[in-house]
Amino acid sequence: MILKGVFIILSFYILGIVSSNLIGGLIPGSVCGMLLLFAALCGGIVKPDSVRSVARALTQNMAVLFVPAGVGIMAQYDLIAQNWVGILTITIVCTLLVLLSTGGIG
Repeated sequence: MILKGVFIILSFYILGIVSSNLIGGLIPGSVCGMLLLFAALCGGIVKPDSVRSVARALTQNMAVLFVPAGVGIMAQYDLIAQNWVGILTITIVCTLLVLLSTGGIG
């Protein structure tokens, strides 16, 4: 059952990369794959039980998945140090926009 779930998730990841390349990379492949998997789950094409154990394992160990991103950020430390004011400003503005739009919807 776990192997089937891994196969399904990786298949949608690959489909997402292919679809991202087809649209010119406008949306990252991982996001496209996640949207395709979500649509397949909502449409009943993929049964939730077939990916539940793998999804649970991935979400329980999500901290490990952030290590490469942290290393990538530290590899660009000089660039971040030169532009920290702009990065901080964009982060604050985007956070406020998300909070306001989420609060307006709810």
